[in-house]
Amino acid sequence: MGTLTALRGAQKSAKGVSLYSRYVNRPAGRILAAGAYRVGLTPNQVTLVSAAFTFTGIAAVALVRPSWPLALAVYAALVVGFAFDSADGQLARLTGKGGPAGEWLDHVVDCAKMVALHTAVLIAFYRFFELPGDGWLLLPLGFQLAAVVTFCGGLLTEQLKRGRPTGNTPAAPPSRLRAIALLPVDYGVFCLVFLTLGAPGVFRVAYAALAVVHALFLVAFLAKWFRELSALPRLPA
Repeated sequence: MGTLTALRGAQKSAKGVSLYSRYVNRPAGRILAAGAYRVGLTPNQVTLVSAAFTFTGIAAVALVRPSWPLALAVYAALVVGFAFDSADGQLARLTGKGGPAGEWLDHVVDCAKMVALHTAVLIAFYRFFELPGDGWLLLPLGFQLAAVVTFCGGLLTEQLKRGRPTGNTPAAPPSRLRAIALLPVDYGVFCLVFLTLGAPGVFRVAYAALAVVHALFLVAFLAKWFRELSALPRLPA
């Protein structure tokens, strides 16, 4: 119980985090981080455990014909991998063993996960789905583009803000309305789509709907980030 209490005090800010990550993934990651601490795992080892679950699920999407058992297995692998992805950072903050190399590894795995998951859907579409037309094969590529640009754009925006004065305005408390609005682009919610793999037609429509939502959010995020960075003072030469 002492480890869990310490982990509760080692949480990132809830600002900009959806309800799923705040109330489901982070608490699950906290439990996994406590277990990892007790068995002596390092944050980087937890990152690799996350990658093992995630890429097993991704490989199954590309290699196994869609079915309800596959849907459950893929969803479980992706969700557990996502929880371990939260656990590595929490463990790093608890133990003080985090560092640039660990943060780099975490981001590399996250980026590879995004690219590989949509690639696996593309392969599954080609191998197993009865598509209305070949144009549907472009859908995973578009979704992949939106996901990767959102990830890289957000990461770069965060890095560019570091070390720059932002004024003395106190930070606003996390918004519950914003947390709800961010649910459609939360990775944990995206994982839910794979529960429909047993019904390929439903999966295709649900995946397409989320692709559209991600594209719309990307436009909004890009405008927001550009506006925020434009308002920052320039660093002295």
